[in-house]
Amino acid sequence: MKPKPKHLAPKYGAQFKDKSIVDAYRRRPPYPDETFDILTSLITTEPKRVLDVGCGTGYLARPLSQRVDRVDAVDISANMIAQGKQLPGGDAPNLHWIEGAVEDASLSPLYGLVTAGESLHWLDWAVVLPRFRTLLVEDGVLAIVYKRFSTVPWGAELGTLITQFSTNRDYEPYDLVEELTSRGLFSKQGEQGTAWMPFRQTVAAYAESFFSRNGFSRERMGEERAKEFETAVTNLVQSYQSEEIVEIQVSGHVVWGKPI
Repeated sequence: MKPKPKHLAPKYGAQFKDKSIVDAYRRRPPYPDETFDILTSLITTEPKRVLDVGCGTGYLARPLSQRVDRVDAVDISANMIAQGKQLPGGDAPNLHWIEGAVEDASLSPLYGLVTAGESLHWLDWAVVLPRFRTLLVEDGVLAIVYKRFSTVPWGAELGTLITQFSTNRDYEPYDLVEELTSRGLFSKQGEQGTAWMPFRQTVAAYAESFFSRNGFSRERMGEERAKEFETAVTNLVQSYQSEEIVEIQVSGHVVWGKPI
């Protein structure tokens, strides 16, 4: 099997254990509520049991726990799980946090749905996709979930800054579903997006949100470099608007199918 793209190597995924990335996670916009309507509609069996892989602080797991019977939320980052437990819904009795690698974590199958919210690209595909197949009920599917964002006037210049400052020097554009399908690990069955949802935050929070991304761990950038990037993003946004609030449009997008 051909290797994964270089920018998805374990050394880059490990950044999500860094405290600075975890601290900045709260600045990420939530998924629109409609996302969870789509996900729950994919579960065809009772009881409704979900495995959320690479759960982070529970952007999928916490809202899903309000709609299904059980959610097992797995992440390799102890810092992510610790923060997730403190957030709204993080202490739900039917939400079970599991610290460990999805590839070999101790789980409690069978599941009616496996969800991966902006996380599957970091996992060992050749191991986890076949494992998901064994963890799912016969009609169960894997749902790959991500967000789409509206364009902003400063988008092109922001892209230049991201390329300039990111510590992930191997990045190249890719399509996750295509990568999995071409390796014979996933068979797509459908996809659906939500309506656009407005999300508002201060300019300072908007600038901080980028430190929740791969390549922007403050520990790895260094304090001086991180501050330089934060200032550059702030100045860029303020050059386009005088308001202290940034509003962007966010939509959720779900692609589902059979892991092979």
